[in-house]
Amino acid sequence: MTSAPLLRLQGIAKRFGALLANDGISLDLERGEVLALLGENGAGKSTLVSILFGHYVADAGRIEVDGRPLPPGQPAAALAAGIGMVHQHFTLADNLSVLDNVMLGTEPLWQPRSRRREARAALLQTAARFGLAVDPEARVAALSVGERQRVEILKALVSFGRKQGARILILDEPTAVLTPQESASLFDTLGQMVAAGLAVIFISHKLDEVLRVSHRIAVLRGGRLVGVLPAAGADKALIAEAMVGRRVAPPVKQRRAAGDVVLQLQGAVLRGDGARPLLDGVALSLRAGEVLAIAGVAGNGQQALAEVLSGERALDGGTLQLDGRPLPARPREWVAAGVARIPEDRQAVGVVGDLPLWENALLERYAAPAFARFGLIKRRVARAHAAQIVQRFDVRGTEGGGVDTVTRGLSGGNMQKLILGRALMSAPRPRSTAAGPPRGPGPAWGGPALGPAGDTPPRLIVANQPTWGLDIGAVAYVHQQLLDACAAGRALLLISEDLDEIFALADRIAVMHQGRLTAARPRDAWTLAEIGLAMAGTAAPAEPRHAA
Repeated sequence: MTSAPLLRLQGIAKRFGALLANDGISLDLERGEVLALLGENGAGKSTLVSILFGHYVADAGRIEVDGRPLPPGQPAAALAAGIGMVHQHFTLADNLSVLDNVMLGTEPLWQPRSRRREARAALLQTAARFGLAVDPEARVAALSVGERQRVEILKALVSFGRKQGARILILDEPTAVLTPQESASLFDTLGQMVAAGLAVIFISHKLDEVLRVSHRIAVLRGGRLVGVLPAAGADKALIAEAMVGRRVAPPVKQRRAAGDVVLQLQGAVLRGDGARPLLDGVALSLRAGEVLAIAGVAGNGQQALAEVLSGERALDGGTLQLDGRPLPARPREWVAAGVARIPEDRQAVGVVGDLPLWENALLERYAAPAFARFGLIKRRVARAHAAQIVQRFDVRGTEGGGVDTVTRGLSGGNMQKLILGRALMSAPRPRSTAAGPPRGPGPAWGGPALGPAGDTPPRLIVANQPTWGLDIGAVAYVHQQLLDACAAGRALLLISEDLDEIFALADRIAVMHQGRLTAARPRDAWTLAEIGLAMAGTAAPAEPRHAA
């Protein structure tokens, strides 16, 4: 007699208005098995696991854990059944500490004394075991995106306050913020846990790690299960094609000589709230047509560097020049000077989710003469500009509402394409007889010809985690757009925790650790192991306090 699988999903269907997010999906998960769940953004992965964890109620179908029905729409029931989950989009209370977030829901309200000491010990023990260093008393609102993801991982792994540890662990992009050494350690630990009978649903866009840790691979496309195959001997190209429904061409990097210096920092210092500066004597230089990648574990100063290079924060010491001149810490002037900004957190910072797409398309330039007159938005021009972004940057999910689509309804990949188009595509020239004759043809790359509005094509692109959480098709698209921009003479400062991305795009690589920057070296001068050690602060000297 064959025993029932640990987890069984039968005919799961879920609709959101006209969108059929899950269409009759059936899957089994065995004890001691790692099942990779793949699909492009919007394929239905997040909806499916949200139903499994009780955040959504399926319109049809049933779920069984160890042969017993799982009550729908009850996260507490999922936890009691031994299901742990790390969400793609965070479910943390920003106003609470890391420890408070881990303890949420683990103690009854009538308990006379909180067991904070025991919970803290369990958190630190788990953090040390998985190499996920966190400060238990840190306020979540003060953490970077990468640090928040670490907290999400720890919430799933810490068993404090539960009757039993997790038997089914759902991991959504669990290695996005880890060094190569930490990822290897996590995989080793997962191997031990799986050997003891734990079952894992593993969601990742990194096919190499999918093939490394998975036993089977399930592929979703358009809400449907299009195939389940063994991981052993699987072909990455065929998996990628199954995910997006077409062949995914790798990005092509064109060789070109670096041009003039666009960006230069010397001895840059930025003080934070703690004793250690956020930036400690950072020096770098970046030339036109060049990609300089900054690697590092989240929380080591990368976000502070991005904010300085976006005009959001002023340095406390050192010098910063764009095209040979200093700029004040005012984002509007940086945008006008030709700095294209792609922020780390696309949902909280990159867009206003409740606004329609066309309004988000001109957020950074809504007052420019191209889009406004006497303080009033030129809606026709703005909507036409947004429609061009949708078309040229392949922003999907607007089929029903067009540029009036509420931005929150876009998938992560399409939201990122919108931000990319907004940053890189020039504004149209205002139609005004007073403006005089055109100034010549438009730029070779970047959109329509520019007018007298002061709107300039990007000189510098500051891309902070530009493909975080995106599927393989969206990643390839974003990478190609960035490389095309550099081929046309733009300078790209890439801040990323994805070493595959860094090696694919960079001309030179530097590593940040505790606010200091290593020397920027050619990509081929680094090995994966060397970068991992530098990210951990155990190798590579800090950058000297003069320009790179």
